[in-house]
Amino acid sequence: MIRRAEVRVINPEGQQLGIYPIRQAIAIAEEIGLDLVEINPRAEPPVCRIMDFGKFKYEQKKQANAAKKKQKVIEVKEIKFRPKTDSHDFDFKMKHVKRFIEEGNKAKITIRFRGREMAHPEVAARLLDRVVAEVKDMVVVEQSYRMEGRTMTMILAPTPNK
Repeated sequence: MIRRAEVRVINPEGQQLGIYPIRQAIAIAEEIGLDLVEINPRAEPPVCRIMDFGKFKYEQKKQANAAKKKQKVIEVKEIKFRPKTDSHDFDFKMKHVKRFIEEGNKAKITIRFRGREMAHPEVAARLLDRVVAEVKDMVVVEQSYRMEGRTMTMILAPTPNK
């Protein structure tokens, strides 16, 4: 698959063998019983390494799986309020918001309006301001509150670690 006349060859231990014609480089790799793999096609001449390509692909796959296991998936947890949510219910729901943020998840605060409550969105805005004031030291407002039909939403994200 290598389409150049000459290549720089590196042996399995990482030492340079020199610049060889492509046929001779392939012959050296076959003599050792390994594959000739193009490492840097943009170099002049291209750099090729003698290695076990199947083992190399296997190692890459293992590293990718290990990296995938270590990554943290951030979920968006939703807490629903109403414009007339009372203080005890507010405190109870704020415990959930704090727990979600401490776990490293985002919190989506939703306020659902019914009937005539739509005439007073400022009540919900005050409630959302109160939510932000409660957790201001541990969150960043990722999306400020906005109306979408009969709901007002806001997204809070944990503060990035410094």
